[in-house]
Amino acid sequence: MTPSLKRRDFLAATAASAALAAAPGMAKTATSPAFPKAELPKTPTDRRVLGKSGVAVSLIGMGTGSVGSGQASNQTKLGVKEFTKVVRHCLDRGITFFDVADQYGSHVYLREALKGVPREKYQIQTKTHATKVADCRSHLERYCLELGVDYIDIVLLHCMTKSEWPRENAGSMEYLMEAKAKKLIRAHGTSCHGMDPLRTSAKHPFVEIDLARINPEGLIMDDKTPDIVASELEEMHNAGKGVIGMKILGEGRIKDPEKKDASLRFVLGLGTVDAYIIGFESTDQVDDLIERTEKAIGALKKT
Repeated sequence: MTPSLKRRDFLAATAASAALAAAPGMAKTATSPAFPKAELPKTPTDRRVLGKSGVAVSLIGMGTGSVGSGQASNQTKLGVKEFTKVVRHCLDRGITFFDVADQYGSHVYLREALKGVPREKYQIQTKTHATKVADCRSHLERYCLELGVDYIDIVLLHCMTKSEWPRENAGSMEYLMEAKAKKLIRAHGTSCHGMDPLRTSAKHPFVEIDLARINPEGLIMDDKTPDIVASELEEMHNAGKGVIGMKILGEGRIKDPEKKDASLRFVLGLGTVDAYIIGFESTDQVDDLIERTEKAIGALKKT
């Protein structure tokens, strides 16, 4: 699928792909592994390439949407000064990947936090709820203004909840592919809430990158059984899609230190999650997560 496709052909391809993903017996199909399992990172600050997209990000990213809705989140509630302090500390520690969204109201906060930092020194991922071409174009233009950038590294369709999301979002998909061709974005994909949309994303060619909820506790995930989710992430990885993990610590619900370490070992040990984002709210949390990631890498290398 390329941006040069006529809209009629694009819609037909989208409908066919959605039908294939939702068809009985297609929920689990063998996928020839085009990509071997990812090697363990050497350090918590390693750069990771997201599948075939070519986009390279830091292994750890900063999320800005903890309990995020209505243009606010735990991160934006810190205020611009404290938000900037956390972002700058991330950069100082080698974390260069930042996840934002219109829903979190975090675009302008990140713009202020990154003032003076060369654009090539960081990567931004944001999301849109737009479903039509015009709305998606308007969103992307506004996002660039709010973020103070000329391009955005990754734009995802936000919170897909149905298996037929490609049909409902055909307009936004069409525009994001056009935006990539014009170098306004570098990659596109989805974030999903539910196994049905996740299965569709695993198969759909539009999805170059997926933001997926994964931890060994089954907290705030698309399925309470981690292995079921991990199986779809493996299919994505095998197809050359970039996989970014979120809710690694269950949006703060995994508080026990041993369980935090176990979750990091679980996610890193899958070999299919390229990077993961954590909703840092303080510099201490950044330091703690980096230390725990380093310990998890060391433990996995011994097994």
